[in-house]
Amino acid sequence: MSDPVVTRFAPSPTGFLHIGGGRTALFNWLFARARGGTMLLRIEDTDRERSTTAAINAIIEGLTWLGLSWDGDIVFQHGRAARHREVVEQLLAAGMAYRCYASPEELTAMREAARREGRARLYDGRWRDRDPSEAPPGVKPVIRLKAPQTGETVIEDQVQGRVVWQNADLDDLVLLRSDGSPTYMLAVVVDDHDMGVTHIIRGDDHLTNGARQKHIYDALGWQVPVMAHIPLIHGPDGSKLSKRHGALGVDAYRAMGYLPEAMRNYLVRLGWSHGDQEIFSTGEMVAAFNLQSIGRSPARFDFAKLESLNGHYMRATPDADLVAALEGLLPHIAGGEELIAKMTPALRASLIAAMPSLKERAKTLVELFAGSRFLWASRPIEPDEQARSLLTAEARTILSGLTRQLADGDDWSAAATEARVRAFAEQAGLKLGAVAQPLRAALTGRTTSPPIFEVLNLLGREETLARLQDQIS
Repeated sequence: MSDPVVTRFAPSPTGFLHIGGGRTALFNWLFARARGGTMLLRIEDTDRERSTTAAINAIIEGLTWLGLSWDGDIVFQHGRAARHREVVEQLLAAGMAYRCYASPEELTAMREAARREGRARLYDGRWRDRDPSEAPPGVKPVIRLKAPQTGETVIEDQVQGRVVWQNADLDDLVLLRSDGSPTYMLAVVVDDHDMGVTHIIRGDDHLTNGARQKHIYDALGWQVPVMAHIPLIHGPDGSKLSKRHGALGVDAYRAMGYLPEAMRNYLVRLGWSHGDQEIFSTGEMVAAFNLQSIGRSPARFDFAKLESLNGHYMRATPDADLVAALEGLLPHIAGGEELIAKMTPALRASLIAAMPSLKERAKTLVELFAGSRFLWASRPIEPDEQARSLLTAEARTILSGLTRQLADGDDWSAAATEARVRAFAEQAGLKLGAVAQPLRAALTGRTTSPPIFEVLNLLGREETLARLQDQIS
């Protein structure tokens, strides 16, 4: 029986949880869940100057919003520095590491010489076999790994295939800085080993790190986890994903009005395929996900596809749940505080009743918010430019007569109001559109809305007549 699968998501808290990080977390989560394993969360906060509490909170909130849970307590890498140093002492004692006293000036000269000569290895190993008695006085050394200098380092990557490096091209990497702080390379290996990680799934920008980290594993006699380096996400034009393409934080996508289930579905299809299937429930994702179906080419981010997918999920979401999702978004969008202040059980009921029509016209919750404004906007309604162009003097005369017709009767069902509007248009010798268009503009301030008789029904008799009176008086 094979060991249980343990994956990890290990972001650095130096900024928001970007969309690529969200996909990496999703792939780790799906792989672990599909095999009855666990996904751990480690915050790689060894860069003390750039790591912030706000970034840590953004990572946690982003994962929570995406619906990606982790197992056990969060591990903070900085708090494990003593353990990292302990491992380095073991390597020193075993002759697998050494103290390097090269000065910054010497290191610069080495790098420049290597570049002139076209050599990949930048450090020349000058302290690798020297006697410690030659150490210059008062200089605090770094600790370097004695990496193999001949032969090859091979990783059988689950996505990239067999990847080979010539050891002659790889440096003796630094394990401890001169101030005693562990480097990223060391900390990752020690933490992954101590946390029992069996599979490392991360971006292919870490592929070369994989070779260097394998050197540390081998020096310690530890088993190397299975590695899968996934291609990065590119923009629609094929270039590296940037802010202009959509390289934003997960929190930004939430604020743009995307549903977490749509975001999960979109992210899983960025670089992974399962036949021609595009729409996946979470259960279907878990059942189908595997590393072998991840492509080697960079995935391309496509906002239009994301919007289309989000529209699908919005239409499939029960109306009450969609209103709840909208309420959850309000604190994060401009103007949301106005609806928060106005929300009552009656207004919530009206929003739920309006959802079947509103969600057919919206691809995001922000569009849904804008489309619902007619239900809760304060009087007098301020028409936009297009609606204002419909409210001519002639149109206001028509609305004045229509207001009297609508007021003449207590039955305010959609069928009853439609009958009165049609009767008015017929009596006035007008096409229905000549009445309905200015009516919509007066009641909603827009030229598009749910069907006009549904609008009348949702607003109710008192509010409808008051809004009409505002426009004709």
